[in-house]
Amino acid sequence: MAEISVKRKPVVIGVMGGHRADSKATEEAHRLGAAIAGKGYVLLTGGGGGVMKAASAGAWNAGGLVIAVLPNERGNPLKEYPHEYVDIPIYTGMGDGRNAVNAKAPDIVVALKGGPGTLSEIALALKSGTPVIGLRALKFAVPEGYTFHAAETVEEVMERIEGILRWIRPL
Repeated sequence: MAEISVKRKPVVIGVMGGHRADSKATEEAHRLGAAIAGKGYVLLTGGGGGVMKAASAGAWNAGGLVIAVLPNERGNPLKEYPHEYVDIPIYTGMGDGRNAVNAKAPDIVVALKGGPGTLSEIALALKSGTPVIGLRALKFAVPEGYTFHAAETVEEVMERIEGILRWIRPL
């Protein structure tokens, strides 16, 4: 039996976005997932299609670890949940209530194009103090005092992740 040794608490980056996404959003999500894995971070998504699957595929193909917080129960399968790029499925049986876990579990949330579910994850993350980076995300007003960073490219997102981590996890 292999022995698992954890020397430090892993950095978990959540990537949120719509299960129906255009090709630009899925291409960005795939590149983002690969970049997250390339830094040795753990990726957390909702485990469905679209942005979630693209980010997971990018991370998984780059050798990263992918966690999915799923809306269904193990014994009650949902189409596309989980997809094949999930290493650790977490079956919640909570439906949309699982958005709270998606928003609060990661060290940082990155939000891409999505719908009301993505918007709820952004709001829950902000409310709980989880830093949020929006990569061409939905337009909305952010009240003063919350940590939200807008980004236009995957490279800018990764720079912001590094900056936030230096602030929240100093060595």
